[in-house]
Amino acid sequence: MERPGPSEVTGSDASGPDPQLAVTMGFTGFEAREKEEEMNREKELRRQNEDIEPTSSGSNVVRDCSKSSPRDTSSSESEETSDSSDDELIGPPLPLKMVEEPVSHMEEEIIGPLPPPPFEEVEEDDDDDGDSEEEDNPVQKIPDSHEITLKHGTKTVSALGLDPSGARLVTGGYDYDVKFWDFAGMDASFKAFRSLQPCECHQIKSLQYSNTGDMILVVSGSSQAKVIDRDGFEVMECIKGDQYIVDMANTKGHTAMLHTGSWHPKIKGEFMTCSNDATVRTWEVENPRKQRSVFKPRTMQGKKVIPTTCTYSRDGNLIAAACQNGSIQIWDRNLTVHPKFHYKQAHDPGTDTSCVAFSYDGNVLASRGGDDSLKLWDIRQFNKPLFSASGLPTMFPMTDCCFSPDDKLIVTGTSVQRGCGSGKLVFFERRTFQRVYEIDITDASVVRCLWHPKLNQIMVGTGNGLAKVYYDPNKSQRGAKLCVVKTQRKAKQAETLTQDYIITPHALPMFREPRQRSTRKQLEKDRLDPLKSHKPEPPVAGPGRGGRVGTHGGTLSSYIVKNIALDKTDDSNPREAILRHAKAAEDNPYWVSPAYSKTQPKTMFAQVESDDEETKNEPEWKKRKI
Repeated sequence: MERPGPSEVTGSDASGPDPQLAVTMGFTGFEAREKEEEMNREKELRRQNEDIEPTSSGSNVVRDCSKSSPRDTSSSESEETSDSSDDELIGPPLPLKMVEEPVSHMEEEIIGPLPPPPFEEVEEDDDDDGDSEEEDNPVQKIPDSHEITLKHGTKTVSALGLDPSGARLVTGGYDYDVKFWDFAGMDASFKAFRSLQPCECHQIKSLQYSNTGDMILVVSGSSQAKVIDRDGFEVMECIKGDQYIVDMANTKGHTAMLHTGSWHPKIKGEFMTCSNDATVRTWEVENPRKQRSVFKPRTMQGKKVIPTTCTYSRDGNLIAAACQNGSIQIWDRNLTVHPKFHYKQAHDPGTDTSCVAFSYDGNVLASRGGDDSLKLWDIRQFNKPLFSASGLPTMFPMTDCCFSPDDKLIVTGTSVQRGCGSGKLVFFERRTFQRVYEIDITDASVVRCLWHPKLNQIMVGTGNGLAKVYYDPNKSQRGAKLCVVKTQRKAKQAETLTQDYIITPHALPMFREPRQRSTRKQLEKDRLDPLKSHKPEPPVAGPGRGGRVGTHGGTLSSYIVKNIALDKTDDSNPREAILRHAKAAEDNPYWVSPAYSKTQPKTMFAQVESDDEETKNEPEWKKRKI
């Protein structure tokens, strides 16, 4: 006895629609047609199963069932259960592998799309190889496809600083100015939003943002470092030490010119400076009246030596300083007496080592020497340099070097004489120390370079007053990309405020206001009026007028020289020149005589005898002689 199919059960179910209602609504024709189609499908499935059973195993029956539609599958399952072939399917289902393997074999012979061509897999392998090659070649990661130029001034840009988020850049130079650049607020004109002189008439030597980005350390040519906030207002100034004290550890601050400074990478508010007084001092922002600790570099003989640059390690536990005698000394931050590492001939003696920088992993130290070299040191074996490169001319005491964000490249700049070529940014591979890449920056020296790890952009300070930013639209983030897309704002024309004019057409003549004229014409008339336009007085031409002395008589001395001292009248006889005015002075005494009229005695002159009277009185012997 056959079990009815699912469709038959559904059609004869008591919960189905009422037969009378189906006849009335006209549903019976559709149901009959559906039943006929289902019966035809079931007959076809039975015929196929009968044809396949003698030639194939039970697994093939399972494959055919799985390939049919869901509706066919349900009906075929019901038929299989009702067939007499139940003996073949008794037991647990076959394992998945046994079912899938013949299916795939059958699909290869009968049905299914062609397998993908093998060359596509080769292409994918090539892409993977290209990615791996790009990862292996660090030169591909240098963001130098685009650049923008920020005009700082006309003198050397000797300091660069970028905050940790990469939103603001500060530049300082030999012109004593510190300028603030906001990438998000700038447009294509690339103008600084603030300029100030925090250290008055001292050259700026170093600028660095704190690890929180809210303060900037300013190191200048003076003996006192300053800390300013993001907007340029002073937060603190270090105290100046007593230069008459012999032991520099007993004074509260530096007593000579500063060289550079650096923030602690972990502790907020702590920084250090080095100076010509042969000390490296650490400070705290909360205590500007005295340093926190003092490190005194010494030669192997125990003599003082001046540190030219200093820096913290990445974890902040070590302090490294390079000195004028060519040595590099490294202290533990908490032990100020003896250095932990001391290499006495790192660079040529007498040359100023301009920069020391730790790698991001903290194991390697790079030093940029005044002897035109760049060297790499391993902190764990500080007995000889790992690599050394020469032929890198430098003429500035702050030429620096830095590591790339992935620690695979080292970057430094070169100096040139004016008109003798262009300054370059040189890239060395850290693993082999080969000169793998270089960029021509400008026709002046490259002094400062900074590779920001978050933006992946390179900032460069040059000797002709420019600050350049190199970036790649695909590899870089934010920074210069924000201001390049903004169009330059047009200059706003001067707006003139005019009084509101009330029109009253039927007012009496005495209340009518005069007809308002064009603003442009009125401005032109006011421009011609010297009082309304506040025209300055023109320079005086000639001897002078209106109570003002002319150009030749601007001062009293020039007036006297012009009118009195340059009198060309030549009096050959001074007595006659004086007596010329005697009669006028006697008739009209004005200067001297009235003042002394009461006390001046009466003038009496001696009598002069004539020649005849003199001969009469002569003795006889004289007359006889004559």
